[in-house]
Amino acid sequence: MNCFALVPAAGSGARMGAATPKQYLDLLGKPLIWHTLHALSAVPEIARICVVISAGDEWWDSYDWSAFDRLQVLRCGGTSRAESVLNGLQAAEVDDADWALVHDAARPCLDPHMVSAMIAELQDDAVGGILAVPVADTLKRAGVCDRIACTESRDGLWQAQTPQMFRRGALIDAIAAYIGPDITDEASALEKQGHSPQLVMGSPWNIKVTYPQDLKLAALILHGAVVNG
Repeated sequence: MNCFALVPAAGSGARMGAATPKQYLDLLGKPLIWHTLHALSAVPEIARICVVISAGDEWWDSYDWSAFDRLQVLRCGGTSRAESVLNGLQAAEVDDADWALVHDAARPCLDPHMVSAMIAELQDDAVGGILAVPVADTLKRAGVCDRIACTESRDGLWQAQTPQMFRRGALIDAIAAYIGPDITDEASALEKQGHSPQLVMGSPWNIKVTYPQDLKLAALILHGAVVNG
């Protein structure tokens, strides 16, 4: 079984409100994506880590990535996450039968042991699956002027995380067939083909940095891991 990680990192992170793309924002003295790559590099089952950046990326070469000996940089990022993933999958020099673990560049608090457990659980699965956590909060649907229209049942609802693990060839076919604004993660492309990816228990600490306050939370989580780990 061969596994490789694919990290789409061609976005601008507009919701952070910063001039620098969020994957390069400072997090405990290093760019945010450094911590993401550090976590993935600690997963022994992953043979290669492919980072997809835009062709015009002006930041990547400003940093030292020598700590990561399994790293491959692919300058083929697209205008959307799905396009970057598709371009990266096509550019990666791996077999169609290899497992691709697509992971958000902005999820720096990933637990490597959780990824190893995920790989062990899915290695013989016919489809693949994703890390996710059950929705714990009460869900409200907004109506006119953001007044509550109703309360939605959270039974059976999970919050998707990454990595998302699928065969490279199957994932290329699915994304190429259904690429569009409604493909917000890899699993959704497989779902449109009629597949049912497996939900694998993730962690509430595996947060995605989207807003400025998330960066502060990620620092606290990572600092706790350093202190307690």
